[in-house]
Amino acid sequence: MTIRVLLADDQALLRATFRILIDTCEGMEVVAEAADGAEAILLAGEHRPDLVLMDIRMPGTDGLTATTAICADPALSGTRVLILTTFEVDEYVAQALRAGASGFLGKDVTAEALLSGIRTVASGESLLSPLATRSLITRFLATPAQGARLATPDQLGTLTAREREIMAMAAEGHSNDEIAEKLYVSPLTVRTHVHRAMTKLDARDRAQLVVMAYQTGLVQAPPPPSPEF
Repeated sequence: MTIRVLLADDQALLRATFRILIDTCEGMEVVAEAADGAEAILLAGEHRPDLVLMDIRMPGTDGLTATTAICADPALSGTRVLILTTFEVDEYVAQALRAGASGFLGKDVTAEALLSGIRTVASGESLLSPLATRSLITRFLATPAQGARLATPDQLGTLTAREREIMAMAAEGHSNDEIAEKLYVSPLTVRTHVHRAMTKLDARDRAQLVVMAYQTGLVQAPPPPSPEF
């Protein structure tokens, strides 16, 4: 199946570069381009792409607003958002993940990493680098702003012990294969438990499940590094 991509970036040259790269890759195609967030929302509703490659900082309606609107639209439940940002870790990225974005990439990403990231997110997985995830969780996600909490500790009671265990391991940055090896089960079994936890907690994807793990206290955020003297 072909992965249908919507490009949203205010830089025409960057969009053209990404379009050439994606269109020449077997199994992918660019279905539309947006120069700002408002256009991205409109085109997402019109084309219903599998994935939106979203610049987070655009004039007018920014990528955060567009991501929130797209992820909240029930008609676009099958559309994933992959954030592009000059700054890999900042509060805007954290807000985008809370809103439902499935991951992020720096704009200096290699062609191979970009295409791999598109495939990963389009398949329903999250794309969060371990170091960036730890920084995001420590600074923004584990202590959400009022009204931004995605789940409460009480909701963890709907999960089985195995689902909580696997959710915690996923939050610590382990892949399905790594979890399977540690628990002596198949990767398919791990994937099934992850999806059941997502369904019970109403998580849009694995990225939101990770955020929930920290916000509910299932996993503790690492302490900030001690200052060096």
